[in-house]
Amino acid sequence: MLTRLSIRNIVLIEALDLDFARGLGVLTGETGAGKSILLDALGLVLGNRADSGLVRAGEDKASVTASFEFAALPSGIAKLLDDAEIEIEPGEPLIVKRQLKADGGSKAFLNDQPVGVALLRELASYLVELHGQHDDRGLVNPRGHRALVDRYARADAAGLEAAWRTWRAAEEALASARGRLEQAAADQDLLLAHLAELTTLAPEAGEEEELAEQRATMQKGEKLSDDLAELQHLWSGSDSALAALRGAARRLDRIAGEHPLLAEALESLDRAVIEAGEAEDRIGRAVEALSFDPAALDRIETRLFELRAAARKHGCQVDDLPGRMLTMRAALDAIEGGEAEIAGLEQAAQVAALDYGAKAEALSVTRIEAAQRLDKAVAAELAPLKLDAARFRTAVLRLPEDRWGPGGMDAVEFLIATNPGADFAPLNKIASGGELSRFILALKVALAEEGGAATVIFDEIDRGVGGAVASAIGDRLARLASDGQLLAVTHSPQVAARGNRHYVIAKSSEGTVTRTGVALLDAAGRQEEIARMLSGAEITAEARAQADRLLEGV
Repeated sequence: MLTRLSIRNIVLIEALDLDFARGLGVLTGETGAGKSILLDALGLVLGNRADSGLVRAGEDKASVTASFEFAALPSGIAKLLDDAEIEIEPGEPLIVKRQLKADGGSKAFLNDQPVGVALLRELASYLVELHGQHDDRGLVNPRGHRALVDRYARADAAGLEAAWRTWRAAEEALASARGRLEQAAADQDLLLAHLAELTTLAPEAGEEEELAEQRATMQKGEKLSDDLAELQHLWSGSDSALAALRGAARRLDRIAGEHPLLAEALESLDRAVIEAGEAEDRIGRAVEALSFDPAALDRIETRLFELRAAARKHGCQVDDLPGRMLTMRAALDAIEGGEAEIAGLEQAAQVAALDYGAKAEALSVTRIEAAQRLDKAVAAELAPLKLDAARFRTAVLRLPEDRWGPGGMDAVEFLIATNPGADFAPLNKIASGGELSRFILALKVALAEEGGAATVIFDEIDRGVGGAVASAIGDRLARLASDGQLLAVTHSPQVAARGNRHYVIAKSSEGTVTRTGVALLDAAGRQEEIARMLSGAEITAEARAQADRLLEGV
């Protein structure tokens, strides 16, 4: 609930700090005293458009701070704060602040953390519910009517929402499978042709690299062929250096025993012959490895061209071609087995649709029954509020299938007819300001146990009525406030007398400076203010006595 409102430099308010409590708080004052300024200030802190005209004349900036406390933080508020990464400890107040500059700029804060104004607007529906002469939100907005009826019916839509998501997922899976099957069927001839080409080509992973290496080696052999042939001849012929070395070794072997130096020379020559022999072997192997075969090179280059052309055609690397073949085979297999898959998905979608439909139908029946009970409850409140000729109806309408959703297949709207024989129409299309406020009050009383915003404000709900009707309004406001917090801006002494706390709004002037202030009244002050409301500018003894009777009758 709202526990404190601090206002600085808003229109005629220079500095104001108001403390609020549970129960019914009433705000009274003479016409023009500035009651609307309080509501404008509260609207600003709840995310209304920043109007620089609200800044007090001569000041650079203004601010409004509202503090809210909760026995347990509502889940809706907790989620919004969590999404905004704002932490709040259990029992800690939620402090909302809005600063407004005279040039029109504004800033918003939640517990001293800067936030966007959009977040304040989202929080507003959980914090304050305002009903005034031109209310176009809250109970008047049809978008919230279905949720109100569901809460009134104690309906749990969680199972329906889960069934809806299962149904939509099944339908999406079916549509996706049908799309794949249709595309595959359309491409079947092309797939068969491509697969036949690749099957004939028979590409293998790593083949491109191996062929490229073979081609590079052959191309080197082509360049070195003349040198290799001459080198082989020089090394391996009968008149080669190696043959000469071997001949010298044989001769030296016959005389090596004649002198130690000859023996040493023979050892050296033998090593040379061995090394030369190894060189001859290596040259031979190199000649073999680098052998140039024009036909083989042509076959390798043709194979590389075919592989790379196929890769370009299919938009992939050569090594990816075997995988593309597998994909094509899978697509062709899917065409053959696709009908069976579609049949299974169709059955799953049908089962999910029936489950959703059954749950939605059950909820629809629950809504209709709850709507009838709500209509009777509201009707019982209309006559005491001088709306006895009016009729109220909760319309539960079946939506077309394309508008069904996780909330069911119904649209719900509150309708009224203010005169006998008149057609039913939406609340805000047919009721005058005073009637609208009283209809909302009747609805709030009927829905009292279903909760709502932490703080409810009624702005001049009693305009244009008096006597027994004003007393009935005061009684219902008090009942609504018994388990929560309700603030009422009122001109009715009957309503004011029902308040647990009474605030008076007054305007004062000092020279050319005009200020609006708000004071919490004590018992004597309440008697005097209610007497003023009864008698006008001159408060009589009779008015004070009547005020006492109103206060005692509470």
